[in-house]
Amino acid sequence: MKKSFYLLIFLLPILVCSQTDQRIYDIIEAVSAERIKADVTTLVNFGTRHTLSDTTSQTRGIGAARRWIKSEFENTSKECGDCLEVFYQKDLVKKGDNDRIVHDVMVVNVVAIQRGTKYPDRYIIMSGDIDSRVSDPTNFTDDSPGANDNASGMAGTLEAARVLSKYKFENSIIYVGLSGEEQGLYGGKGLAAHAKSNGWEIIGILNNDMIGNIKGVDGIIDNREFRIFSEPVPPTETEKERNARRFYGGEVDGISRQLARYVYKTTKTYMPEMNPMMVYRLDRFGRGGHHRPFNDAGFAGIRIMEAHENYTQQHQDIRTENGIAYGDVLEHVNFDYARKLTAVNAINLASIAWAPPAPREVKIGGIVEPSARLQWSMVDGATSYKVYWRDTTAPQWEHSRNVGNLTEFILKGIVIDNSLFGVSSVSADGFESPVVFPNAIMR
Repeated sequence: MKKSFYLLIFLLPILVCSQTDQRIYDIIEAVSAERIKADVTTLVNFGTRHTLSDTTSQTRGIGAARRWIKSEFENTSKECGDCLEVFYQKDLVKKGDNDRIVHDVMVVNVVAIQRGTKYPDRYIIMSGDIDSRVSDPTNFTDDSPGANDNASGMAGTLEAARVLSKYKFENSIIYVGLSGEEQGLYGGKGLAAHAKSNGWEIIGILNNDMIGNIKGVDGIIDNREFRIFSEPVPPTETEKERNARRFYGGEVDGISRQLARYVYKTTKTYMPEMNPMMVYRLDRFGRGGHHRPFNDAGFAGIRIMEAHENYTQQHQDIRTENGIAYGDVLEHVNFDYARKLTAVNAINLASIAWAPPAPREVKIGGIVEPSARLQWSMVDGATSYKVYWRDTTAPQWEHSRNVGNLTEFILKGIVIDNSLFGVSSVSADGFESPVVFPNAIMR
């Protein structure tokens, strides 16, 4: 009996630190591959969703597609007692703005806001793209099913709204279908500008672009691995901030990289069968996605997508050539994989939406001292704080310590020169904010 008692005492700190929340497991189980398949099928059946395609038909083109998406958000809202604010956000793009805009077009996003109970003006966003294309980006008449690119991400966003609308969160969640991605990321630019002009505090955006393919053009088949793209530091940082990084570090610790680490950690905690791959770049080589306009505006944003792309099924005219079937058609989408990546999004949206705000200021000191010192601003709603540190070459936070309801702490014996540090705030039920890298110095 005494031996068991001492074993319990030994394990208690481990059990407390690794506690999970049953609601997150419930969210994972609630995500439906069948509903995602039905949504992707509906989107494909609009024939084309090219940004410049027909907007008046009830059955074909991007106009019909966005009206259907809006109606789906509205149906979800009815199920949760009108818990979603659903609206169009739109901007006119003039012919010749770039060589893919061959006539004037209204780029229309479909937005659904699930308003937070405590922080209604703080937003975590999940996005999918409405539009599709074939080989010629200016061809807006031919069939362009866009099953994986990006009906899969749009369907995942609709499904996340259905699942998470059953819960109440302290922070607001935005579910959005963005248009104009293939023509030059116009939907993201429009919504990011809208957020700026309306004073939205955006925690981050999870951009989902192609979450349904498991068979890569490289021959690899994998239904568990996925990529998280994130830029190292915001492009909006000042010259002073850039100069400071030379002396204090932080080259890979910007707000988007911390959001990527958050998704990695949450996924490994609740879905350990999944294999998130951190990719240390803004996006794929020389290519772009709808998180970029938010990054350009100074907001945190990442891209979540399949690990192994098949280029014969992206941006292709539907055809058979040299025995290869080209085209982004329905049969190439793996709906169980899309379900998994939708669940990855949903649990991270929920975790962040249930968490308190992150500390606005984190100071660090300990120059020529044997211990690192950290001090941070108090956060309304936080019941404790967590100090993180890692080796300077480590991709993920390796060590952490919950220090209780303090606003300063000394990591004795941890030399500031050899590690990188950060602080998160923690709610009463254990949900954490993204980690904040030190942004001020204690002398």
